[in-house]
Amino acid sequence: MLTRTAAAAGAAALLLGYTTALTTPATAADGPGADPDCGTSVVVVTVCASDNAAQPGSTGAAPADTGTDNSRAGGGGGTPKCTYTKLDPQPPATNQAVKDGLAQGPGAAYQVLCPDTGRIGVVWILDGEQAPAAPAIDPEVLAAQAVDSMKLTGPKIASPRPAGVYLVGMPTWMWVEPTETTYGPATATATAGAVTVTATAEVTSIRWDMGDGQTPVVCHGPGTRYQPSQGKAASPDCGHLYQRPSSSTPSHRYTVTATSTWTITWQAEGAIADQGEWTETRTTDQTIAVGEAQALTS
Repeated sequence: MLTRTAAAAGAAALLLGYTTALTTPATAADGPGADPDCGTSVVVVTVCASDNAAQPGSTGAAPADTGTDNSRAGGGGGTPKCTYTKLDPQPPATNQAVKDGLAQGPGAAYQVLCPDTGRIGVVWILDGEQAPAAPAIDPEVLAAQAVDSMKLTGPKIASPRPAGVYLVGMPTWMWVEPTETTYGPATATATAGAVTVTATAEVTSIRWDMGDGQTPVVCHGPGTRYQPSQGKAASPDCGHLYQRPSSSTPSHRYTVTATSTWTITWQAEGAIADQGEWTETRTTDQTIAVGEAQALTS
């Protein structure tokens, strides 16, 4: 899932807040057991151009030992249209985008909008230069590069363990060992030209499929570590109750799959002021044995 500050009115207000009447295109050991037309505008300049920038998610690779789903924007063919609109009035000199632009030389701030991809932001175009056919630097591509450098992986499962003892009818506690690459938060930056993007990734939920056909458990946290003093109590935040032994399966073991959802937020600074968010998933699985408690008789 990806979200951007891409609603035209909202982003213009957030980043600059000075555009007036702008029209844009629509868009148990471990437990007890297409191609839109250019929009028009009353401001000074509107330019329609093709955005041929690379799409995010095109660089890097997920770790080989984990499942990966990158829900980033992009993909597909075609040459989506972009509009560049010179802002009138221009933002004040105190605006960060203007400050960064003036550092490059005299020019003006333009809003760039690519409705097919949801791209929106502000760019600085120097006096005498034409609006580019595509954004020279796509901050979302930089954000993707920053995330790829983090080497995010699936959860580091602490419980249940392959060698653990788990029983039918006894609560099973699930928890993970949080590290920077398996849980976050992790932060990285990527720079191109006068644009620097800082991305932060953190796990916001873990979906546990316990392998027995029951509804998966979604936990919003790493889980709580079991202590022997807690006896037969259920986990306060991330637990499961097996109702039949794993001997009922061909392998005599259940496959436990933990899928973490990473929420990625990013912020661009420099010649482009932009920000956004998307989610990605990583998966870890392992097998465990679940037995039945044996009654003791004298």
